[in-house]
Amino acid sequence: MKYLTFLSRFVVGVLFIISGLIKANDALGFSYKLEEYFSADVLNLEFLMPMALFLAASICIVEIVLGVMVLIGSRPKLTSWSLLGMIVFFTFLTFYSAYFNKVTDCGCFGDAIKLTPWGSFYKDIILLFFIMIIFKQKDKIQPLFNLKKENMLNAIVIFFSITFVYHTYTHLPIKDFRPYAIGNNLVEGMKTCEELELPCREEAYYYIVKDKASGQESEMLSTEYLQKWQVYDFVEATEKVLVLEEGYDPPVKDFSISSQGYDFTDQVLEAELTFLVVNYNVKKSNKEVYNKINAFYDACLLDSISVYSLSASSDEDINEFKHETASVMPFYFTDETTLKTIVRSNPGLVMLKKGTVVGKWHFNDFPNYQDIKIHF
Repeated sequence: MKYLTFLSRFVVGVLFIISGLIKANDALGFSYKLEEYFSADVLNLEFLMPMALFLAASICIVEIVLGVMVLIGSRPKLTSWSLLGMIVFFTFLTFYSAYFNKVTDCGCFGDAIKLTPWGSFYKDIILLFFIMIIFKQKDKIQPLFNLKKENMLNAIVIFFSITFVYHTYTHLPIKDFRPYAIGNNLVEGMKTCEELELPCREEAYYYIVKDKASGQESEMLSTEYLQKWQVYDFVEATEKVLVLEEGYDPPVKDFSISSQGYDFTDQVLEAELTFLVVNYNVKKSNKEVYNKINAFYDACLLDSISVYSLSASSDEDINEFKHETASVMPFYFTDETTLKTIVRSNPGLVMLKKGTVVGKWHFNDFPNYQDIKIHF
């Protein structure tokens, strides 16, 4: 039992540290995932939406700290109770998501490792097994260090975790695992399985259908409905999806730039050099940086370099925002989720060369035009 307890502590500690560090690298992105869980269609806990970022940062920090504590045997009772509480909650959450097909990716390891809903649940079941062993043996676990050294190490870990989360939030993730990372070509990322001659992903959707004879409504897979459409009337499609066969799924999705009914996507991706100013929601945008952005835009115009300001906000909100920031940049529409994925900053700056991402900046690090011109 001693060796099994040691193995359990090692597995749980390492996984918690890795999971916490990956999420801490992009706490803002993890908060978007929590908002998805809190939405009306999932857990219907919309009152928690304003707290999503705080909860995301807290979970990252707690995971890292607990991971270290279980490895060094620090405060075994507190650690084991905390681990058990977290894993029971997350096991319920992943089961709920998987069974009702509510959230397609739990965000357990951020964008670094994608797990299917059921894969996330099975991962939590395995962790629950190891944590139960730790919990049962909590009275026999001996700390590796004396109390003074233990407290000092815990304090260092807490300080490091908070600093790391704060740094990646106020700048950009140190490691970008998303398809819009520097060095990635968006044109290549948008190619379909047919274009690449790869096996395609096959999915079936859940429909609400009505029996023509009895009038009773029920849920049915789209593949089944195609065979029974003469017996059932289609009512509506749900958001639930069943993956029939895994295949190639383009990493860059829903990337389009439009304005007044015209599509500018190809024009942007084919340009020798262009800049994207990303404001997924102008009401939440940092307005103080717009003196720099406006100056940057003016400098680009003098060199005949295109700048596209992208947002998912309404025309009314954009006009009000332009008035408040004295901005004359034309705005273009792009899906909000896509904009949140492109850069973890509102606003943020992206530099493209023929569709390849060659630079990204948080609004706290917004560059001077002359400083980056030498890299054109």
